[in-house]
Amino acid sequence: MTVRYENPVIIQRADPYIYKHTDGYYYFVASVPAYNLIELRRAKTIDGLAHAMPRTIWRKHDSGTGAQSELIWAPELHYTDGKWYVYYAASHTTAFDENGMFQHRMFAIECDAEDPMETEENWVEKGQIETHLDSFALDATSFELNDKLYYVWAQKDPEIKGNSNLYIAEMENPWTLKTAPVMLSKPEFDWETKIFWVNEGPAILKRNGKVFLTFSGSATDENYAMGMLWIEDDKDVLDAANWHKLDHPVFQSDMENGLYGPGHNSFTVAEDGETDLLVYHVRNYLDIKGDPLYDPNRHTMVQPFEWDDEGFPVFGKPQPFTFN
Repeated sequence: MTVRYENPVIIQRADPYIYKHTDGYYYFVASVPAYNLIELRRAKTIDGLAHAMPRTIWRKHDSGTGAQSELIWAPELHYTDGKWYVYYAASHTTAFDENGMFQHRMFAIECDAEDPMETEENWVEKGQIETHLDSFALDATSFELNDKLYYVWAQKDPEIKGNSNLYIAEMENPWTLKTAPVMLSKPEFDWETKIFWVNEGPAILKRNGKVFLTFSGSATDENYAMGMLWIEDDKDVLDAANWHKLDHPVFQSDMENGLYGPGHNSFTVAEDGETDLLVYHVRNYLDIKGDPLYDPNRHTMVQPFEWDDEGFPVFGKPQPFTFN
């Protein structure tokens, strides 16, 4: 079958994450423009997500409480050991430190109900996910491999130039690290060091005997683009030497067709249960007023992608909007 969706699938939703559960529903979560809460929506089809009623499952803390009270970023929904988890980043009331860096740390909430959209009260805070550094951290994801649960995220190391690097660790449980973090990637190539030196937004795809880790780099304007690391799935993922990093972006702006800054992706599968889908956000104009972070028009896109003869994903270009 030919798979094609009405793009943007959802307007003004950045950092999109779509998960297809065993109940047949697609669940959607993303950053909202006000960065003040976490909402879920679900539908039986990808296109149906556009009209699905959102359910707020968590709200930022009152500003007087300090932590988790500003700039709620990039939530991801995971189903692990029979429970639902959302990973997200949240800042302190003072969003910046003395060096101008964001104050985000990573947190998790849990729901043990069969239906994660029942009520807001079903979601409980599991607290901050502690790492090796008390520094700017965000964009966590998790994946299972060979009966082990792993956590991948972006974090600032004051000793390394740039805003954030990519790390991995095995998990003791869905909110606690078990092993020491291992750095997998740092900004180093030209494409990932434009304006800002950034590696963030990791996403995991397991296919063809390999684990692929896509991520986004550079500033969040038209320079934003996706890169990729990969490893054979029988290798130790906690050994950075086993990972291979491509020196070029695998998905980037289509300047000719006016699609700018595609990135912070996730992966899901189409309704046919076979076609792999790339989920990402993109803008359709260059003239951003002020800080790109506060421009709300990063829209959620979904499109199929191909595989080459060696079993590697070929993402192509961002698809043109099907409506304006």
